[in-house]
Amino acid sequence: MDPASQAAKMMSESSASAIADINLNSPNKGLGVDRSDSLSDVPVEGAMGNSANPLPPGLTEEEAEELRTELTKVEEEISTLRQVLSAKERHAAELRRKLGLNPLNELKQNLTKSWQDVQTSNAYVRTSEKLGEWNERVTSSDLYLSASATLDDITQSEAYKKTQETLSQAGQKTSAALSTVGTAISRRLGDMRNSATFKSFEDKVGNLKVVGPKGNGEAVGSPTDTTPTQENPPF
Repeated sequence: MDPASQAAKMMSESSASAIADINLNSPNKGLGVDRSDSLSDVPVEGAMGNSANPLPPGLTEEEAEELRTELTKVEEEISTLRQVLSAKERHAAELRRKLGLNPLNELKQNLTKSWQDVQTSNAYVRTSEKLGEWNERVTSSDLYLSASATLDDITQSEAYKKTQETLSQAGQKTSAALSTVGTAISRRLGDMRNSATFKSFEDKVGNLKVVGPKGNGEAVGSPTDTTPTQENPPF
C-alpha cells in the first residue's frame, strides 16, 4: 500500500474515532467508559496544572481535560492531513512530469485561463459596453462630425490638391537631379581614365624599376626590362 493510501486510512480512522468519542452536546462529552477512572487517578497533575496555568472562570478541570484531549486529536488529524497533502503533491508532480508539463507551460496555461476568466467576467463585459457607448457618443457628437467634415473639405480643396501636386513634382525633380549628377560623375571618371595624361601616368607607374645593391653593384631591373638601367629614373 502506498504512503498516500496509508495516510488517508489513518486520517479516516482518526476522524471516525474523534466523532465516536467526542460529542459536545452530550453531558458526558469526550468521556469514555474507562476514562473516568483514569481522570480520578491523576488529581495531583490537575492541581499542578491549575497552579501553573489557572483555568478560565467557569471551566472545570474535567472540561479542561476534555478540551485538551480534543485538541490532541485535532492536532493528530492536522498532522495526518499534512502527510496526505504532501503525498498528493508528490503524486501530482509525478503526473505532470509524465505529461511533459514543465513550470513554464503550466504558467502559460494559467495566464491563458486567467485572461479568459477576465474576458468573461461581469466587470470586463460592463467595461467593454461602457467604452462602446462612449465611442458611439463621441463619433455621433456635433464637434466630431464638424471636425470630420472640415477635414474632408480640406482634402478636397484646390489648395490642398495643388500643394500635393507641387510636393510630388518637387520629389520627382529631386530624384532626376540626383540621377543626373551620378551619371555626370561616372562619365567624368571614365573620361579621366581614357585621357592621355592618365594613360601616360599609368605607363610610367608600370615601368618603374627597383634600384638596390647587388653583388657586382648593378641595379635590379624588371624581369621584362631589355634596356639598360637608368641611373637617374624620371621619378
